[in-house]
Amino acid sequence: MSASPTTHADSTAREIAYVAVFAALIVALTLFPAIEIGISPVPITLQTFAVTLTAMLLGPRRGALAVLAYLALIAIGLPVAAGYRGGLGVFAGATGGYLVSYLPAALLVGWLAGMALRRTRPTPWLILAGVAGMPVIYAIGTGWFMAVTGMELGPAVAAAITPFVVVDAIKVALAAIVTAGAVRALPTLRR
Repeated sequence: MSASPTTHADSTAREIAYVAVFAALIVALTLFPAIEIGISPVPITLQTFAVTLTAMLLGPRRGALAVLAYLALIAIGLPVAAGYRGGLGVFAGATGGYLVSYLPAALLVGWLAGMALRRTRPTPWLILAGVAGMPVIYAIGTGWFMAVTGMELGPAVAAAITPFVVVDAIKVALAAIVTAGAVRALPTLRR
């Protein structure tokens, strides 16, 4: 006896499960303690890694929905933002723009990752997809940071971008490697 074809309800349930699991993954990786670097009020966290990985693995639509679910959890007050914070006040703070930036970054990275995964050797292309999301995060996050702190562009870049470029590049490369391996092992993940 052959298995019955996947129904629309099964497909919808699977999509919702993927979004929920990856929203939980973002939360879990965010709860690793933030590293305060002293030269910036912006800490080093695993949020950008989690968002990049989610977008690469799920694609633009599901990746963005997982990020949106994560942001909704913060907005309703759950302490799932960096530093175990939650509530709308987190978005009003100096680092709130980084949170907001995750949504457009997930859309872009997810879309580019889809093209990268069609290649024979996707990992370098996945790295480029992840790197493409960083200017989105930096532009929105730093613009917001400047608006909240009143800092000028030069000092804001020195505080909110420069200390993070190398660490973010490492996070993007790790997300690309994990994605390439996961998609090889579970080819239906991106469908």
